[in-house]
Amino acid sequence: MLDKLASIEARYEHLLARVADPAVQADPVEYRTSSKAIAEIEELVERAREYRAVLDEIAQARELAEGSDADMRDLARDELTRLEERQNVLLQDIKRLLVPKDPNDEKNVVLEIRAGTGGDEAGLFAADLFRMYARYAERRSWRLEVLSQSEGSLGGFKEVIASIEGKDVYSRLKYESGVHRVQRVPATEASGRIHTSTATVAVLPEAEEVDVQIDPKDLRVDTFCSSGPGGQSVNTTYSAVRLTHIPTGLVVSQQDEKSQIKNRQKAMKVLRTRLYEMEMRKQQEAIAKERRGQVGTGERSEKIRTYNFPQSRITDHRINFTTHRIVDVLDGALDELIEQVSSHFQAERLREATAREATA
Repeated sequence: MLDKLASIEARYEHLLARVADPAVQADPVEYRTSSKAIAEIEELVERAREYRAVLDEIAQARELAEGSDADMRDLARDELTRLEERQNVLLQDIKRLLVPKDPNDEKNVVLEIRAGTGGDEAGLFAADLFRMYARYAERRSWRLEVLSQSEGSLGGFKEVIASIEGKDVYSRLKYESGVHRVQRVPATEASGRIHTSTATVAVLPEAEEVDVQIDPKDLRVDTFCSSGPGGQSVNTTYSAVRLTHIPTGLVVSQQDEKSQIKNRQKAMKVLRTRLYEMEMRKQQEAIAKERRGQVGTGERSEKIRTYNFPQSRITDHRINFTTHRIVDVLDGALDELIEQVSSHFQAERLREATAREATA
């Protein structure tokens, strides 16, 4: 491991020298690439340097602990205990930082929320979830834009699709994909019975044009008149767009904008993202077949969380974590839940990486 850390530190020093080079500073793309690479390994290099310093101090403390001076031996043994505890903490940090990062962590996302079972109440719950993520985006200074929405009869959502842009969006939201379940007395329930309804959440890393190349020959474009609220252009101009990706059969419709060009741009964003996700899932399924005992696959079909209003309780079933701050969470205070889930899956990845190293 120390050899690997030395190699990473050498690369870090090389990158620092590069960004100090006037020629690199004059090239915005090269400078940005090198600066990003530095940021990715900087924390690991800092931990590695401290780890080596602690190893040196441990060696010195052991030498003193074996000396002839009784007072120094006692002091050295106390210091040795402290240093060994620090060594273990640093070692865990280093192992965590050595686990390869998800290449999508810094991407923006396309968020898709759909009403599941439960009729109108499922649509109202879908709207609650959308508001929760919208408020969370506000708290983190992210930019949220609704790409399309289909409203339910009572004001909820049958479906809502939005893009969220900002720092580490996918990294924070990627474990939110799945079936979310609510248990509460619906506004439409006269007898006060508790109902159970569901909504599905999909968090997809937004694909750039360089990630997914779409051959125009594989695309069928249909235009039609918009429907629903929207002013004079509704049902009068062919501004709505339907894209069909012929090889996969994926269909994306967009009609929220009055401009056909804007609707097509939004539809292409969603289509690219869904195609990118399809390719990612193929790769993940191929890898999963080679692994045994995989825990927490994150499949969207899994029930991941229950929001129980009578008990003011939210339970994440993947990690058996419960909080009673349901009002705060639905108002966007998601950090505690997200960090608990992220820590769980990060620990799983660390165990997998350690197991692979042990068998290599």
